[in-house]
Amino acid sequence: MTDRRRPGLEWQVVDADAGMRLDAFLAVEGRAGSRGRATRAITRGQVFLDDREVTTADAGQRLASGDRVRLWLDRPGSATRRSSVRSVGPLEILYEDAALLVINKPAGLLSVPLPRKPDEPAVTDYLERHLRSRGKQQPQVVHRIDRDTSGLLVVARTGPAAGVLKAQFEAREAERVYQAVVYGHPEPASGTWRDRIAWDDRIMLQKAVAPGDRRGSDAMSRYAVVEEFEDSALLEVQLVSGKRNQIRLQAQLRGHPLVGEQRYTVEGDGREEIPFKRQALHAWKLGFRHPTDRRELTFEAPLPIDMAKLIRRLRHSAAART
Repeated sequence: MTDRRRPGLEWQVVDADAGMRLDAFLAVEGRAGSRGRATRAITRGQVFLDDREVTTADAGQRLASGDRVRLWLDRPGSATRRSSVRSVGPLEILYEDAALLVINKPAGLLSVPLPRKPDEPAVTDYLERHLRSRGKQQPQVVHRIDRDTSGLLVVARTGPAAGVLKAQFEAREAERVYQAVVYGHPEPASGTWRDRIAWDDRIMLQKAVAPGDRRGSDAMSRYAVVEEFEDSALLEVQLVSGKRNQIRLQAQLRGHPLVGEQRYTVEGDGREEIPFKRQALHAWKLGFRHPTDRRELTFEAPLPIDMAKLIRRLRHSAAART
């Protein structure tokens, strides 16, 4: 098993520490150093358990052998107590001002309504209700993520803000980084995926086409292996272009489909299926310039519970076979 270096200090729980509370584990000398410092770090969003940012509700969680605990004391934006995330239905609002909102979308929810599924709720439905008390507003999703992909979205509250933000995405100026669990171990461990792809309306799938095919457009992603398990790996994938289903198709084209993937798969590869109820893909990091004052804004959404549990299961399974 290999790890790519993360900011902060990190420890792997050994058998002797299994069963300890998280805050007690952090309180020992050489880590946070006291229970008060450990609690303060958790409150400020400076503690991660298996790549998931913990909250005060997790302070008493009992650790298991193989768990990874990370303490990131100089995490940007964590010098003061972090305000609680506001929930609107299933959405988490991480940031809101007069021009935009940044939300953390759960898997299973559409980004925008689909004409063929008019009764299925979407992000915009919840945000319209959220903004209704402030006058009639039509929130505009600037970029989309798939229904069964979780993670960050920026939503404009005004037409001018939407235009400026969309221009940044079209010019490839915005930063979009995903975390994905794929089958196999990509080689090399980091690199760039380049393909010519086209959307097929007949089968509702993205397809690879020949380099000169006018139906297609260029798709480009940069990837890096974060951690390898026995028969799978955790990747970070940064979108350079942003095409529909891009990461899902590009991973499949290289023989490394996403765990849980139902549409972009590799048939007859002989791999043992890893149970997971959706594609293991999470929009983890989002960066862009504010549409009115041009401030650089960066947001991160910790892995959702289902993906954190998947990674923990894969990590423990790999450790048990070594």
